[in-house]
Amino acid sequence: MTSVEAVIADITKLQVDAIVNAANEALAAGGGVCGAIFRAAGDGLAAACARVAPCPTGEARITPGFSLPAKYVIHAVGPTWHGGSKGEADLLARTYRSLLRLADEQGCLSIAIPAISTGIYGYPLESATKIAVQVVREHAAGKTRLQRVIFACFSETVLSAYREQGVA
Repeated sequence: MTSVEAVIADITKLQVDAIVNAANEALAAGGGVCGAIFRAAGDGLAAACARVAPCPTGEARITPGFSLPAKYVIHAVGPTWHGGSKGEADLLARTYRSLLRLADEQGCLSIAIPAISTGIYGYPLESATKIAVQVVREHAAGKTRLQRVIFACFSETVLSAYREQGVA
């Protein structure tokens, strides 16, 4: 059975098999969680990302974790919010399915995931967390190697959004 939890944490310090980077299509260093992951992983991450880029919205790519405690970084490209009429919900759900599939393919038992698309991409937090939790629960109910999924939150506001979805 897969445990699903939400915690306030620095995703770059979590002891898990994989962490998820809320990435851009170029898989280039950016701001927010993306920038923090690149800084913590060290120089090798940019070169590894260049080898697997680009990554279309709704998909994910995997690289080594380099200097991170996590063995892997899964770079997941969520949608930019355009008001909800351009398929954003479907794209965000596809993003989560893609990153979970990669984690399973690599044999990961644990993964930490940020609130994808809710920063600079402007996706409303409540809607995004609802999709994230729904997709993770669907995945956990099927065949998966994942034993632990952590939603890594950077603030009480983000943590509260996951709590409202019933995540402990």
